[in-house]
Amino acid sequence: MPTPVSRLMADLRSINPTSPRLTWYGPNGERVELSGRVLDNWVAKTANLMVDELDAGPGTSVRLALPAHWRSLVWALAVWQAGGTVVLGPAESDIDVTDQPADSAGRTTAAVALGALQMSWPGALPAGVIDYAAEVRAHGDVFVPFDEPFASDAALLDGEALLDGEAAASFEDLGGSYPRAAAHGSRLLIRAGDGLAAALPLALGAWLAGGSVVLVHPEVEVSERLLASEQISRSGAAD
Repeated sequence: MPTPVSRLMADLRSINPTSPRLTWYGPNGERVELSGRVLDNWVAKTANLMVDELDAGPGTSVRLALPAHWRSLVWALAVWQAGGTVVLGPAESDIDVTDQPADSAGRTTAAVALGALQMSWPGALPAGVIDYAAEVRAHGDVFVPFDEPFASDAALLDGEALLDGEAAASFEDLGGSYPRAAAHGSRLLIRAGDGLAAALPLALGAWLAGGSVVLVHPEVEVSERLLASEQISRSGAAD
């Protein structure tokens, strides 16, 4: 039986697959736009890297020590697609994913370069740390798990369990703060300065509603021109 995240990814690649689903505004004029098909592709490649290089699978806990960023959202979806638990905060984890790999001593770690044009980590990495930007493109565009995850494997921890995955619908409960029924297909503004724990439920709720996300770095002004050009219909934070 497909898990909730596998159904979501199937929808992203099959329902209006060329429409934007995730747009990132970063510092220094960065703008990255991922269609549903491209977002699914990035998630599949990342999940394959996790399984092939980091020995991840159902039940693996993965700490995302990252700011709210388009790559952070890709990683969260990839962890859930593989049946793992996304960890935010101090809880123990099997794998660390970070933009500060110097703190990774002795742990299974992937270093994530966040610059839009960075194809590899800028500089030397600690021994054993995977360079995500350099490695991810070599992995498959379709994710087929060795061990099929159950709906109960998908979870998110932020000091306490926010999602226990006890039933299939519980994955969707993570996006419950977003009013899906009233906002089908809308384009949601999310301010990255509120952090990854705030961005994840909003993004997931928007995608489950058939909508899309515009994630904006704290240094980027949310101007009337930006709101109009991106056709923003809702905001995930107070203006």
